[in-house]
Amino acid sequence: MSKERKTIYLDHAATTYVRDEVVKAMEPYWQDIYGNPSSIYFKGQEAKRALNDARSKVASIFNCESSEIIFEGSGSESDNHALIGTALANQGNGKHLITTAIEHHAVLHAMAYLETLGFEVTYLPVDKDGLVKEQDLKDAITPKTILVSIIHGHNEIGTVQDIKKLNKISKEVNKDIIFHTDACQSAAFYNLDVKDLDIDLMTINGSKIYGPKATGVLYIKKGTIVNPIIHGGGQEKGKRAGTENIPGIIGLAKALELIQTDMKEENKRLIELRDKLIKGLLTIPKVILNGHPEKRLPNNVNVTIKDIEGEAMLLHLDELGICASSGSACTSGSLEPSHVILALGHPYEMAHGSMRFSLGRANTEEDIELLLKEFPSIIEKLRAMSPVNLKD
Repeated sequence: MSKERKTIYLDHAATTYVRDEVVKAMEPYWQDIYGNPSSIYFKGQEAKRALNDARSKVASIFNCESSEIIFEGSGSESDNHALIGTALANQGNGKHLITTAIEHHAVLHAMAYLETLGFEVTYLPVDKDGLVKEQDLKDAITPKTILVSIIHGHNEIGTVQDIKKLNKISKEVNKDIIFHTDACQSAAFYNLDVKDLDIDLMTINGSKIYGPKATGVLYIKKGTIVNPIIHGGGQEKGKRAGTENIPGIIGLAKALELIQTDMKEENKRLIELRDKLIKGLLTIPKVILNGHPEKRLPNNVNVTIKDIEGEAMLLHLDELGICASSGSACTSGSLEPSHVILALGHPYEMAHGSMRFSLGRANTEEDIELLLKEFPSIIEKLRAMSPVNLKD
């Protein structure tokens, strides 16, 4: 294998590189402006000013007040804070929660934990394209339902839910419901105006928008009661203890700001590359598209290749310098098939053959053409060795 091989990174749903402008924005906060923002002397206050500025930038983009933005340590922490903190704070009004069967594990595992505390959770099914059925949501809501959490753009199959409509439906049935959405995968592609969405809680993170890892945001609408889940000092308005990660927060705010500048043009470019890849992959026998064909993230391609294990395909692609994912990157070390693909109604064997290609800013048409040139021969080779032979 040549050391000169070009790396073609097609796993931006797992994480993104940090943009040069973001690195530059973060640099002063490692060794120069390093004070604790809770300190009253000048080194602390200059850090506090930077923190407040970053919070204002994020709030402006989300069309909310600065006081409604809480900085977290990751998207997973933000999801956990939204669900566990809200459930515990509002359990006097009921102990019923609603989510979907295809949520990120940060949501599903938090819900499972809440079940051990006596909460009842309804896991909504989805249709074959990964969309929540409105009637299923209506039917699930009871007078004791306090929280609904539905993902915006799906991390694995790319399906985008109509969050505004689902939130409206929820509150028409029960006006006191608190609505949360995990928008980590959507922040790079959509205008997440929380007033327009009319939601109560929203999660994003830095590592999906060309910002630093281990950074996140939780939007909490004014008046929504959410308990802290990390206890200690009174940082983040008493909602999240621990000295703020100033370099990371600066980087996240800068990355989010940069994303807005050419979002429309970049989305158009990615959709063209995405559709070219989908069209090419579907010419291969026994390949099917997962997720909604139109209501999907601009950069997401998820397919099932019948009769082959996803891990085997990944290894062959890696030999060519192509990085992709089998199922969700957060669980790729597991031998279990994707819970998301199973929820679409596919059998166990098909779930093992899912592949996710998620495109980003550095990808070119040449990258897609190379993948489409090499991938059919990989599939042919692996199918020749496979004991599985599923029907078309």
